[in-house]
Amino acid sequence: MPTEVQAAVLHQVGEPLEIETVEIDDPAPDEIRVELVGSGLCHSDLHVMGGYLPAVSLPAVLGHEAAGVVVEVGSQIQDVNIGDHVVAGINTHCGHCHYCSSGRTWICERRLAPGIRSDPMTKVRLGNTAVSGIGGMSGFAEQVILHKSAAVVIDPDMPLDRAALIGCALVTGVGTVINAARVRPGETCVVIGCGGVGLNVVQGARLAGAGRIIAVDLQASKLELATRFGATDLVDAGDGDPVEAVLGLTGGRGVDHAFEAIGIKPTSEQALAMASAGGGAYLIGVVPPGVNLEVPGLEFVLNNKTLCGVKLGSSNMADDFPYFVDLYQQGRLMIDELIAERITLSEINEGYDRMRAGDQARSVIVFH
Repeated sequence: MPTEVQAAVLHQVGEPLEIETVEIDDPAPDEIRVELVGSGLCHSDLHVMGGYLPAVSLPAVLGHEAAGVVVEVGSQIQDVNIGDHVVAGINTHCGHCHYCSSGRTWICERRLAPGIRSDPMTKVRLGNTAVSGIGGMSGFAEQVILHKSAAVVIDPDMPLDRAALIGCALVTGVGTVINAARVRPGETCVVIGCGGVGLNVVQGARLAGAGRIIAVDLQASKLELATRFGATDLVDAGDGDPVEAVLGLTGGRGVDHAFEAIGIKPTSEQALAMASAGGGAYLIGVVPPGVNLEVPGLEFVLNNKTLCGVKLGSSNMADDFPYFVDLYQQGRLMIDELIAERITLSEINEGYDRMRAGDQARSVIVFH
């Protein structure tokens, strides 16, 4: 029987989310039901709400950075049990396509399927209307149905309101450093945009032993946070040309690794300009559809630079999520400091207003 829960529903682009009672289906054989404890507010959902990322049909329950407790499992589930604590990941994957078979689950050929369901049922409905989600997930609700690949069991001692951030901000930021860029001790890095994801790039570079970590942002509060997360140098992007500033800090060479965590054309192109000969630029921010980047071909080729798009930190969730929990429990991974505020579901619109203002890291909805 469908279960009624409270959820934040997006009906129209540009309009506030509405708190409503929706029905959630029972799990299919390869799915689980999770009672959520924490759900983070991410810029990707904000892009959908603003119409910059038309990734879902409306109405929709967004939210893709969540953690909670398993309350029901499908008949085919063998390795997840009721009562397990799990981190949800937007990287739903089939497990057997060309990319999954090679370990690259984050680019699964069926990753855009709605939860990779084995049957045609909708997961969420509002009256007689089907409600979509984002990447097979609807994390702005009290409960969520997840495909088995989208839930990773973690140590029950890990606080779930903090564990929620592992599912997007942590895996995207830290994952990009360790999995895609493979930063080595002593190398130099720049991070453009020090919000929730960018701060995790900074601390990923710190964990990797980077010799110099330059943080670039317009907000003084975010630059101060970046220092706490491991930045060695700060660049106010509003105080002159940030490319010239980064080149000046590196003796004109540029950095080994440049990370862009905003998703706009100017900063994406700046990242490549900040990279040294033989260095690389890693685009993490979601660039809006229709936006094309301009790359100086001759300089790009002759200086042997790399331009790389990175999705979800090029991460295999089953391996990386427990690793991040271990790092946090050892005191080596900063998560508490990412959380600017804990809010209720009914406060979600105010939380996104503060995100639009750009003066804090992460807001986390706490359900229990």
